[in-house]
Amino acid sequence: MKKLLSRRKPMSASRPSRKMAFDLTKAKALFFDIYATLIDWEAGIYPLLLRLSQKAESPSNRLEDTPESRTKLLRAFAKHDKAVGHESPTLAYAQVIEEIYARIAKDLGAEFSKEDQQAFGQSIGDWPAFPDTVEAMKVLGKYYKVFVLSNVDNASFERTRTGPLRGGHWDGIYTAEMVGSYKPSPNNYNYVVKRLEEDFSIKKDEMLLVAQSLDIDHISTKALGFQPGVWIARESSAMGGIKDELEQQGLVELGATYATLGDMAEAVKKAFESKRTST
Repeated sequence: MKKLLSRRKPMSASRPSRKMAFDLTKAKALFFDIYATLIDWEAGIYPLLLRLSQKAESPSNRLEDTPESRTKLLRAFAKHDKAVGHESPTLAYAQVIEEIYARIAKDLGAEFSKEDQQAFGQSIGDWPAFPDTVEAMKVLGKYYKVFVLSNVDNASFERTRTGPLRGGHWDGIYTAEMVGSYKPSPNNYNYVVKRLEEDFSIKKDEMLLVAQSLDIDHISTKALGFQPGVWIARESSAMGGIKDELEQQGLVELGATYATLGDMAEAVKKAFESKRTST
């Protein structure tokens, strides 16, 4: 459930967002938002919604493949995603996005088949990983325990794990289906705290959020007293919140910002190597 983000200027590989130096070596565990951070869900969602728009009865709603169309359709997805998740917190995410598909079709005045709707729900496992994701996760897994915290159902994440994230390793997988609610409910983040403390003896101040979503994940972890997390500021993202606005409102506090997960992995490797050589 993510809001639209205006286009950002390219940034350097590593840019700490706090005045004090951010020590990547202090954390013992990373927990990740998956879709938008590791998986390019917009690349998976947009073509299917564009195809749906071309079935609209009104010619004005039959969209061409343009940046404006992309923004419009992803804005519609974000709006309905938030609404459906709030209305039906225990509905499997594949069914959530089936409902989103139906609502967008209604907005567009487009006819669709049950097969089209179900295919949209099942598309989660086909959404591609960002090119840097799998290799970056292999590096990060050498230095931390790594965990999933995702607004998705178990079956959908399993298709992602064995598909675009194949070759990666997870120490724990925590989904909305397990928790019984969708982020930004505090229940989801508190579930991570409980599991890591009880199962891995990792304390809350030793956990670090890694996420693209500012308006859901980083706002939530700040409100719940987590240490400042890492923002993966994917340049192509249209959803996730506007950093300057949220920081001005005091709603987010970031430990560090990286353009890609690969940039973070390189920074982590250098930080741990530097620490090892200095001791």
